[in-house]
Amino acid sequence: MKNHIQNSFLVPALIAGLGLILTGRATAQTFTPLYSFTNSPDGAYPDGNLVLSGNTLYGTTTEGGITNIYGTGNGTVFAININGSNYTNLYLFGSTNNDGVTSETGLFLSGNTLYGTCYSGGVNGSGTVFSLNTSGSNYVILHNFTVLEHPAIYLYTNSDGAHPRSTLLLSGNTLYGTAGGGGTNGCGTVFSLNTSGSNFMVLHTFSRFGYGAGNQTTNSDGAGPDGTLLLSGNTLYGTTGEGGTNGNGTVFSMSTSGSNFMILHVFGAWGLNTNLNSNTNNDGAYPSVAGLILSGKTLYGTTSEGGPAALGVGAGGTVFSLNTNGTNFTVLHAFSGDTNGGYPLCGLILSGNTLFGTTGGGGKYGYGTVFSFSTNGTNFTVLHPFTAGSDGAEPQGLMLSGNTLYGTGGIGGTDDYGTVFSLTVVLPVIPPQLTIIPSGTNVIVTWPTNAAGFTLESTTNLVSPAIWITNTPPPVVVGTNNAVTNGISGTQMFFRLTQ
Repeated sequence: MKNHIQNSFLVPALIAGLGLILTGRATAQTFTPLYSFTNSPDGAYPDGNLVLSGNTLYGTTTEGGITNIYGTGNGTVFAININGSNYTNLYLFGSTNNDGVTSETGLFLSGNTLYGTCYSGGVNGSGTVFSLNTSGSNYVILHNFTVLEHPAIYLYTNSDGAHPRSTLLLSGNTLYGTAGGGGTNGCGTVFSLNTSGSNFMVLHTFSRFGYGAGNQTTNSDGAGPDGTLLLSGNTLYGTTGEGGTNGNGTVFSMSTSGSNFMILHVFGAWGLNTNLNSNTNNDGAYPSVAGLILSGKTLYGTTSEGGPAALGVGAGGTVFSLNTNGTNFTVLHAFSGDTNGGYPLCGLILSGNTLFGTTGGGGKYGYGTVFSFSTNGTNFTVLHPFTAGSDGAEPQGLMLSGNTLYGTGGIGGTDDYGTVFSLTVVLPVIPPQLTIIPSGTNVIVTWPTNAAGFTLESTTNLVSPAIWITNTPPPVVVGTNNAVTNGISGTQMFFRLTQ
């Protein structure tokens, strides 16, 4: 019998108890290369996240497809079945004039419509926002970013932003996104527009940067907002890859109207580790383009560099958490660039209490990893170290469906143009939550009715060897909970659910 001790309670005290949670570890089962890109006509160097509809994955490549004047290709939008069959080019950038070049972000799927951005190209060369049916039909440019001007050294400005790299998000009929460059100060924008392409609005323009210590680009609110936005209620959360008072990026929040812009965290200044001849700091630097994820009131994210040096190896990025109000910033894991991986370029996936992610470097072979660990920072596990062979290298974003992760290798594969892969994992069992409610001279112990296969047991003593017995009388169903009533007087008792 598998025991899951969760919130064992002393009955007389009502509020006393033990929070013993057995934390499972996600372990790899099977890694499967699904597809190797060949450059032409299917594309090369996939980037950004994959999205899934039914049994079909959708994604983008940054190059390949139709060969351009530089010989690299403008990139593609593709579809592929989850078993690796039926690879299809949905759209080849460069099929028409000014349709966009290099989609680095991946896609957002709503119904039968895919939404994405191109880093460059379009009418003005500053990038585009586009939509496309999952059948490959009806490619539409929703917005052309305006021409960049060059009023000062290293500073290119326009009215609306330029060179978007983040995935779009959709709420109702409104798309939200970021542009890493341009804007009136040349440091990027947050924007919104309708799914029809109308009503384009700049919600925030990041302030002009100056040069701080070590020639860092510093300002008050961040620069280069390449990270994908996260929406909760009417609040957007995001990151900037540079800027802030230390030049290493920021975490911010703002209302969907553009008001209430707030800096939640400024990543720390560099300190030179003379033993390693490398830059380190306490919390990381240059948060990844994949942005943040949210669980309750806690944000999780990654930085592609920085953090404390570990194991005699230079700092290789971090995984961090912080509250949505900016408090309780915590480094959950610091990468050192060794066999555990380093330089996480992409974001995280949360399943229960387990985080999954990728590193662009490090690992056993130096080509990146897929990893998992618990949200409290324990149980770090490398699920797959990339070899730059048929499995690919420098993995990009992940998505989880059931117990299978899907992702892309930015390079590697049979022809070294990147891969699509799957990785099955054993997800930890998440025990149901026991709740205790006072009721007159009794207490009622409840747990969800959808917790099939769990039995309530009790003991009067946790000293080993504890003797657990099945609780009597049997539970009754009250609403959406199982419930057992116990008297408040008498011997103290502890409860657990077993499976």
